[in-house]
Amino acid sequence: MHDAIPKLLVAVAAGEAGAADRLLPLVYEELRRLAHRELARERPGQTLQATALVHEAWLRLCGDGAARFAGSGQFFAAAATSIRRILVDAARARGAQKRGGGWRRVTLSGIAAQPEVDHDELLDLDAALQRLAAEDARKARLVELRYFAGLSLDECAAALGISPATADRDWTYARAWLFDRLRGVDRA
Repeated sequence: MHDAIPKLLVAVAAGEAGAADRLLPLVYEELRRLAHRELARERPGQTLQATALVHEAWLRLCGDGAARFAGSGQFFAAAATSIRRILVDAARARGAQKRGGGWRRVTLSGIAAQPEVDHDELLDLDAALQRLAAEDARKARLVELRYFAGLSLDECAAALGISPATADRDWTYARAWLFDRLRGVDRA
């Protein structure tokens, strides 16, 4: 990571003229990597392209009323969440148009190693993540960082300000919780 990123994030949040223009080249390749990673999971025929996804995420992160980020890790975590929301919105739109908006339940086994995500599955995962966030926001955030940002457990721990052991326990719990919800087993 570039040393200037945290300072530029503060400048962007403060509305400093030209700060966003100086920040974009420093973060662009990492944002494209995140976008490519998520698009690789999509079914063939996806109309979104990595460049468009990066630009939409960039506008959400650094457009009018840019948020404050404590550092690069928090910025890229927010970028991963933004990319996820864009893909979920696109999947919802396709679902409403093509399938009457109906969802089907699917299982999620080994979410870190899943090569391709079905649009319906992405919507189910988003709904389950929202429910997990209502129960335990940190665990939901950890899933976002691992699954959507592709961070390691150590990187997630640093971004969340927790120990690697706690991140490992949270990851084990969150995967089991999501697996149960996506299988349709709801013990809540």
